[in-house]
Amino acid sequence: QVQLVESGGGLVQAGGSLRLSCAASGRIFSINAMGWYRQAPGKQRELVATITSGGSTNYADSVKGRFTISRDNAKNPVYLQMNNLKPEDTAVYYCNAALRRVPWENQSDYWGQGTQVTVSS
Repeated sequence: QVQLVESGGGLVQAGGSLRLSCAASGRIFSINAMGWYRQAPGKQRELVATITSGGSTNYADSVKGRFTISRDNAKNPVYLQMNNLKPEDTAVYYCNAALRRVPWENQSDYWGQGTQVTVSS
């Protein structure tokens, strides 16, 4: 069983900062990529940022220059530093991992339970 546990969400004023963390546990052989997605009320889930095991990053245009994704090592954990937060960043943020549990298994996506980020104006 693989689990992704997020932490670090909360309420912050516009212009403030938050740091999200996500740790994967369980039977894991390799993690190809980890990332953060978010879903605001009434909207579809959207990509925020991703990072591969090699350290390559990708960001949504709306967060470039304000958010930074990082990892301590090739597996765990992954962080999202969010600066200069705006009210439109308000959403539930979900951690995602593309991983293999054993060498002979195909890669699968796993999701955390989500953490609420609320930015007040």
